[in-house]
Amino acid sequence: MNYIATDKTAVALVTLAVSIIACTVLLKTEGNIVAAAGFVTAISIFLITFYRIDWGFNIFFFMVLLFDQFNIPGFDPFTFKIDYFKNLKENTHIPYFSGGVINPVELQLILMLLAWFVAIAVRKRTRIQHIHEWGLAAIFLVSLALSFVNGMISGGTFLPALWELRALFYFGFLFFLVPQVIQTKKQLKIIMWILIAGVTIKALQGIVRFIALGFSNAGYETLTNHEDPVFTTILIIFLISLALLKGNEKQRDVLLLLLPILILGFFTGQRRAAYAGLFISLIAFALILKSNERVRLFNFVMIFLLIAVVYSAVFWESDSRLASPLKLIKSSINPDTESERYLSNLYRDFERYNLAYTIKTTKPITGIGFGNKYKNLIPLPDIVFPLRDYIPHNEILWIFVKTGAIGFFVFWFFFNALIFRCAFLYTKLNDPYLKSICIVIVIAIVNQMVVSYYDLQLTYYRNMIVLGTFCGLIPTLTNLNKELTIDPNEPVSKAA
Repeated sequence: MNYIATDKTAVALVTLAVSIIACTVLLKTEGNIVAAAGFVTAISIFLITFYRIDWGFNIFFFMVLLFDQFNIPGFDPFTFKIDYFKNLKENTHIPYFSGGVINPVELQLILMLLAWFVAIAVRKRTRIQHIHEWGLAAIFLVSLALSFVNGMISGGTFLPALWELRALFYFGFLFFLVPQVIQTKKQLKIIMWILIAGVTIKALQGIVRFIALGFSNAGYETLTNHEDPVFTTILIIFLISLALLKGNEKQRDVLLLLLPILILGFFTGQRRAAYAGLFISLIAFALILKSNERVRLFNFVMIFLLIAVVYSAVFWESDSRLASPLKLIKSSINPDTESERYLSNLYRDFERYNLAYTIKTTKPITGIGFGNKYKNLIPLPDIVFPLRDYIPHNEILWIFVKTGAIGFFVFWFFFNALIFRCAFLYTKLNDPYLKSICIVIVIAIVNQMVVSYYDLQLTYYRNMIVLGTFCGLIPTLTNLNKELTIDPNEPVSKAA
């Protein structure tokens, strides 16, 4: 009771303090509501994170899902104009200062790290969670650091190198931090609720644009962020796993209600890589299941396969809007030579040839290092992307080019180790919900690797933050399973 009373008092004091600050900022800025809201939000996040670091992380995770790193051509949404992923010196809502080379994402990461250190020093009940794969993660991050050094020594440019590594740094940071923050089943459920809410909002954004354009894409390449359909795939697999394993009924039922929104939002993204990622993710999902679970999945999927076959047969030669998903898939396999999809495929083919040529003719063992341009034997057309000659669409080959055979091996060894770790852990888990989360982690990795082969997805902040969050949950699953598993050698009392 005292603990609850203390919580209420703390909330009341924080609310009072934030209200006073809001009034002060409004007076100082002569009624600038945006400035006042931003300042109050920042103060609130600061206080909440130090009070409860898991609450601070939940806010951070939701903001990453909600806001846009890149603008979608043709649209100017609030979720991009907030400048959440931009450096402070580029933020249009605050006065310019040249030293603002850090962004709000990094400020929150630093804040959470400081809050964790404070929690360890002050709260005796704070538990440091062991990470079994910490050695492999350290080797992976060291290999990236050495490739950065290699790039600088060999004449690379510093700022492009930082842009190349920034998202991977977020992944590594969260891989170590998340297990220390998310340690209970309740916290796991909250993370998944946040994922459901964030992805649904982004799907609704795409749907609203689709409706506003007369139920079409109106010539736009996409109506959502490139990474939003990738996150939708994770939720679709999560829904199937909950239904198959009989996990959390509330989340299952909510996802069933939201499924039409998620599917339509996935479609408005118009990302061929996302379709490939979904297909491979379903295969990976089937492989991780036990034999009896795989049979149930097969019976479940057969219904959708039948619908897909009938749909394909009816709309294969159709030009109607209903045939749009099918046309998107067909354009990836055999695109019309005059279509935009054909030119996009050709551009990627040229990139892959240039990447292969760079690997063969430069430093195949150690790589060219970050900050160096890959060779363009086949000149590429100009596109609106300042890092075109540093970061290609195929970011799997990009890793090989930058880190060489050694770094490429470390990269795959690390992520394959995480997948096999989860596959092994899955066989030991008894709780259906934990098993569903375990599946989600595997799918997050597999899906990310597939889409990264086709598109710029290893250097996108949102992708790597989500991936780092889920990979960071592996130790949490391991420890929760130990807590929920009764030692068979331990005597059970009659009262129990």
